[in-house]
Amino acid sequence: MTAPTHGAVVVGVGQSDEDLEVVRAAVGEAAAHGRPLHLLHAFNWAAAFEAPTVGASRDAAEELLQRAGQVASAAEPAVPVSGEIVEGSPVEALIRASDSAFLVALGDGGMSDCPTCVPADAPAVQLAARAGCPVLVGRSTPPPQGPLLVGFDGSESGRVALGYAFDCARRRSARLLAVRVVEHQHPEDDHLLDEAVARYGPRHPTVATECHTIRGDPATVLLEQSRSAQVALVGPRGDESWRGMLGEVSQTLLYHSPAPVIVVRGIDPERGEGS
Repeated sequence: MTAPTHGAVVVGVGQSDEDLEVVRAAVGEAAAHGRPLHLLHAFNWAAAFEAPTVGASRDAAEELLQRAGQVASAAEPAVPVSGEIVEGSPVEALIRASDSAFLVALGDGGMSDCPTCVPADAPAVQLAARAGCPVLVGRSTPPPQGPLLVGFDGSESGRVALGYAFDCARRRSARLLAVRVVEHQHPEDDHLLDEAVARYGPRHPTVATECHTIRGDPATVLLEQSRSAQVALVGPRGDESWRGMLGEVSQTLLYHSPAPVIVVRGIDPERGEGS
């Protein structure tokens, strides 16, 4: 089963049970935003030729996609599901798909279960840095039914993430917790977040929003706040959000947040929210 990835939620599917949890998270996003789901599995032909039979490896890949499709359909029966087997690196395949996808998703490879791990070359980190659309990095266990957490730093990237978070909260019928963390508080800091929320709030009157400006280390504070969130959203980097770059805050959440993380990138700043 294959289909174009344009406008779809595209999720990388591997061999672990964690990947099935990411499929559930991804199909939830697809349902919330009215998008199809596209399952993508990267097939290693070199390993297949080393197996007793090439056909058996290919059959296993087909069965994997079929199982993932069944998981997706059981979670969200109304979402159209397609699948594709590609050759090569799953990260490169997802990066290519990200140029036309609505969102791409991948598991974290166990990073959040290792408090001391900072693997800069982890597939999820590479994808979050290089994708051309928002990236969902899933976890192996379901998150709590807490609020959506969005980190806001006052930058253009932060404003785009805030607008996207409002849209996600509306579609999930969830509460939104918007947090701005400052290391050295100034009088204007108390108003910057409120003013930004006032820009998007009237467009989403059903979204209950809580705003906090907190003094401290941004990465540390947002990581702690993420422990009770159903998902944490953040821009890739405050000062410059070019492809290939991630800031300290987004990296810390990717490595250590127990909640799924959406790195919001590839969104038109003039629109600033999903559709």
